[in-house]
Amino acid sequence: MAGNDLLYKKKQPSNRLYSLDALRGFDMFWIICGEGIFHGIASVIQQKHSLIQNKINWQIEMPENLSWLEKIFITISNQLHHSVWNGFTFYDLIFPLFIFIAGISMSLSFNKQINQSASTAIITRKRIFVSLAKRTLILIFLGMVVNGLLQFKAFEQIRFASVLGRIGLSCFFAGVLFLYCKPKMQLAWFAIILIGYWLVMILIPVPGYGAGVLTPDGNLAAYIDRQLLPGKLHRQVYDPEGLFSTIPSVASAMLGVFTGQFIQSSKKIGSLNKATILFLAGLAMLVVGYCWGFYFPINKIIWTSSFVLYAGGYSLILFSIFYFLIDKEGYKKWCSPFLWVGMNAILIYVAAHGLINFESTAQFIFGGFINLLPAAFHTALLWLGIATIQFAGLYFLYKRKLFLKL
Repeated sequence: MAGNDLLYKKKQPSNRLYSLDALRGFDMFWIICGEGIFHGIASVIQQKHSLIQNKINWQIEMPENLSWLEKIFITISNQLHHSVWNGFTFYDLIFPLFIFIAGISMSLSFNKQINQSASTAIITRKRIFVSLAKRTLILIFLGMVVNGLLQFKAFEQIRFASVLGRIGLSCFFAGVLFLYCKPKMQLAWFAIILIGYWLVMILIPVPGYGAGVLTPDGNLAAYIDRQLLPGKLHRQVYDPEGLFSTIPSVASAMLGVFTGQFIQSSKKIGSLNKATILFLAGLAMLVVGYCWGFYFPINKIIWTSSFVLYAGGYSLILFSIFYFLIDKEGYKKWCSPFLWVGMNAILIYVAAHGLINFESTAQFIFGGFINLLPAAFHTALLWLGIATIQFAGLYFLYKRKLFLKL
């Protein structure tokens, strides 16, 4: 997604990596409507069996008398909440997975541009750098808009950190390393970022707390955000998309860059072998990340080094599965809805997070039908209505090849 920030119309290239678009759509599905659908269904089951929900981590209890299908829905719903602090849930994977996917996309796009004009590689790199910088500034601005920038609140009430801003910054620095460093140096920077962040977080003392205190208010990243991040912090004493914790997210994007480079590597390695290698690499990263977590806990909020590897492991495994099924075996029909979402991921994210009130629209269109059923089903049905509207709109854009290009 490098270039101008406009809706554009173009022919889809035949060599496109459809698994990448499908995985991006799968990732985005959960935060635009999937979360609401499964929470709504779990709520029906919860009311039916009078189940108790933990108010701290929002986990619903799982008694033995539930059917296997009810257990599946409760399990999925329980995984669609962020960890309170240390730990890992599926919902914690969504953000790093998106950055990982962006890293792959960036690697494929940049490589293609550079290879097409090898004689003017320096000029091409400069052009890509300018485009990358513009894209980063646009994402930072859009992130602030999602946070309410255009509501013209007082300065101290504006949240400057954002999900889109972190995507932009992490991909910018990973992109610069890709453009101007050889693969070995990229790997060296990857290790420096992860190990350096770990050492800094545990060795540098925080005034009033000391060194190595990894609590919400006592960790170094939170302290730096309180000192340097303008406006308000999302969680008062820290911001999950703060300044210092953005540094290790660059490593998450670099994992995507490495994956993209591997996919484009020697043609002697077949698609099946590449998928297998990526799957095994993902398992290895899970083990390393889990073990590192004993010394530097797996924590999305401060984006610990162990979290980078642990989330990266799951990202590699998911991508290897999508890559094998879609691009290697050619099973594409099942993932069509995810393609519609993935090809306009930034557009639907901004739309679902303030630009369009899908809930009111769904209530207006489907409210009469929903109200015919018992109240316990209303939330789940409303979110199914929201999903219907979103997918219909994205299908319309997809069929006309209209995509938001950044």
